[in-house]
Amino acid sequence: MTVSTPAPQLLVRVVPSAREVDAFCVQHAPRAPGHPAVRDLLKLLSELPGDGLEPRLEWVERWMHWMRDRIPAHGLTDTDDRALSPANSRLSLLVRVLEGESGMRASVTRLVAGVCAGSRGLKLFAQVGLSAGNGFFSELTDRFVRGVLPAPPEPGKLSELLLRLFPVPEDAEWLGALSPALLARLTSLVGDPPPPEPTPSARVRGDLMDALLLLGVQVAGLGLAEDVRDRSPELSFRASPFLRLRLVCDAVLARDGAQEALSDLARVVEDCRGVVRSVTRHLEESGVSVDLVYRLERIRRGLDRMEAIARVLAAARGEARWREALALLSDLLEYAHADRSVRALVRRNARLMARKIIERTGNTGEHYITSTQDEFHRMVHSAAGGGFLTAFTALMKFFLAGLPLAPFFAEFFAALNYAGSFVVMQFLGFTLATKQPSMTASTLAAAVGEEAGPEDDGSQRMERLAALVPRITRSQLAAALGNLGCVLPVAVALALGLQLLTGHSLLSVHKAESVVESLHPWHTATLLWAAFTGVLLWASSVAAGWFENFVVYRRLPEALAHHRVLRSLLGVNGARRVADALEHHAAGVGGSVTLGVLLAFMPGIGGFFGLPLDVRHVTLSFGSLAFAGCTLGPSAVMEPGFLAAVLGVLVIGALNFGVSFALALGVALRARDVPVRECLRFLGAVALRFLRHPLPFLIPPPDESAPSGTEAQVVPLAGPPGH
Repeated sequence: MTVSTPAPQLLVRVVPSAREVDAFCVQHAPRAPGHPAVRDLLKLLSELPGDGLEPRLEWVERWMHWMRDRIPAHGLTDTDDRALSPANSRLSLLVRVLEGESGMRASVTRLVAGVCAGSRGLKLFAQVGLSAGNGFFSELTDRFVRGVLPAPPEPGKLSELLLRLFPVPEDAEWLGALSPALLARLTSLVGDPPPPEPTPSARVRGDLMDALLLLGVQVAGLGLAEDVRDRSPELSFRASPFLRLRLVCDAVLARDGAQEALSDLARVVEDCRGVVRSVTRHLEESGVSVDLVYRLERIRRGLDRMEAIARVLAAARGEARWREALALLSDLLEYAHADRSVRALVRRNARLMARKIIERTGNTGEHYITSTQDEFHRMVHSAAGGGFLTAFTALMKFFLAGLPLAPFFAEFFAALNYAGSFVVMQFLGFTLATKQPSMTASTLAAAVGEEAGPEDDGSQRMERLAALVPRITRSQLAAALGNLGCVLPVAVALALGLQLLTGHSLLSVHKAESVVESLHPWHTATLLWAAFTGVLLWASSVAAGWFENFVVYRRLPEALAHHRVLRSLLGVNGARRVADALEHHAAGVGGSVTLGVLLAFMPGIGGFFGLPLDVRHVTLSFGSLAFAGCTLGPSAVMEPGFLAAVLGVLVIGALNFGVSFALALGVALRARDVPVRECLRFLGAVALRFLRHPLPFLIPPPDESAPSGTEAQVVPLAGPPGH
């Protein structure tokens, strides 16, 4: 197989003499005949190519380099507008020269007609920025492959020419700043080639019409997919605007872009947007998947592109049409560069995905926020149950550590110990304090991201938000007091009971001293591991939201409620109770299992890569310290090293809570696109409230009742606090 190489095309070079150059400069730049813009333009126009698409494209590329020169063409004539940008001043010079030089104007007209005749714009208008794939992962793979493998040249496609002329993303802003009026004058000069050549505008218009039809087919197919239809139940299949979209596009093509047909298209596009908004709202109750979010974004972009093309077709010839065309081309250039970015694809689709998962985490977080004294006391009691179980978890941790197990099985059984304990807490309605911060942070972010009411000037909303923070802090304090206040006596009772039964302490003296030393806040890396554990706590909250979303998206509760085997074994009511339990506890179980696995396996994973990773969980650490104190005896607990370990536990708690809360709040605020200025206003309002009334941040006021509205993120403790 041989590859043919096109014969080189000769350029029509008419090298002007020095006298002709001077005359040209004096004629078109009488006030500055030596300006480099004028001389470079004459050289460019004197080297117009003859036949051949590639030489013509190279000339267009050279012309674009001349246009992008930073030296403005100001002060060339008495009528020059010095307010023009460098690019527009050079464009004005080119228009003025072509108006006065008929020979050059005819050559440029032939070149423009040749470029348009040899290029096709369907891919540019219908595919750039709009993946042809139907799924996120297929598009991700395609972008990765395109980024690794070299792309073959496609000189006959305007999509490649656009990137060739504008190689960096910042060029989109430069392109959008060109003057529509000057481009309209340039088009009137070089846009009408002599017959029988078709006009460039007719070719581009045909490509726009084809792109509109192709987009209509693609968007209609995506909008009629089963998972999209399932999430818009209020709309029947025959009433779907996506069915009408194809018909309307056919009508636009048949009527050659008549205004009435374009108006019908605009109405159908808006109806399709309404369906997309409805589907997005139903994501909260129906669950979300990566591919579904990707396809919804694909539909939105397709509708936006169709609307932009329709605006170009509907605009009057001249300046109005160029204004719409520049807006379209600027967007196309941005998308053309974003099309090659794997990071842009992941970031764009992950934002909505993250927001929906975080909303589920935020709904879970509402169960952790108390308002009244009664709810505060119930939170303490619930957390006391969590501390009671954690003492047994710490006991089992030491027992497993004494078994001669291989590393994998040692960490596997440790994960079972942690995860089993946390899941039991979930089903018994107990609370683990360290699970609260990341959950409540998502709830707080949801409140910050809410819009102000119509009669709210902003200050009232900030006051309501600032009132929510004391409820969060004292709820967290209640959970921490309950956990730590119960794990200590239960651990001591267990240690003394085992010593009474077996005749020796649970831990050896050496092991107890090692536990005390490992919790020292400045002799060891305890603070670093405590912060790292805060990251793991946040990750478990994300997993909780993801698992609940998975359960809802796959409709697992509904499937279990109608499962034949479950109904035969448990009856209809029993199967329904199992389904309700899964729906109610999905987030709690998912987060508990994830947290248990992370706490157990991360040190081993770090050791596998040579990283000395470890974890420091405040409740487990306090329980371990209690066991160590029982071994060392009453005199040892008053030693400076042991007191430093107690201080270390307090710092571990602060870092566990603070890191997980900060991460969850930051991610939730970013997912909701809350501006930084709004966050700073909120922090200022909270700080001012704390300085004025610090006590409500620690205990609930005796006369405070459950509020309503934004600040009423109250624990409905009829459901388990562990949720």
